[in-house]
Amino acid sequence: MRWRAELDRALAAHGLTSAQYAVLASLHALTTGGARPSQRELADFASLEPMYVSKLVTALERSGLVRRATHPDDSRAVQLEITAAGDAAVRAARAQVRAIDDDRLRVLGGPRSAESEALRASLERLLRDTEGRRDRLARPADAG
Repeated sequence: MRWRAELDRALAAHGLTSAQYAVLASLHALTTGGARPSQRELADFASLEPMYVSKLVTALERSGLVRRATHPDDSRAVQLEITAAGDAAVRAARAQVRAIDDDRLRVLGGPRSAESEALRASLERLLRDTEGRRDRLARPADAG
């Protein structure tokens, strides 16, 4: 929570929260090659709940950082694109996020140290297990 609070303070200068930055950075990564993902695709990529992504995208759209457009293949879906202002914001914010991460991971030898890599691997393993547990709990008991 302290790490997130530190990110929120730093990102406030860019008009972003850490959650908004995560979605904007994910959208930036997806659209760099020209793709225009749906909100569902963005939610899947960011490993976030679609309703949460929808709320974050609404805030980003109000700020002029993201644009929604009707999906050409599905009238129920929307495609997302990052605006020029969104591109500038994510690029500027990324430098601060990296600086915070570098400083936090300094005690482990920096972001590319063996200790940091082990921490990252452990966190990824925990996330995969959490996702698997959520899927197991969502299945009816008699579904196997």
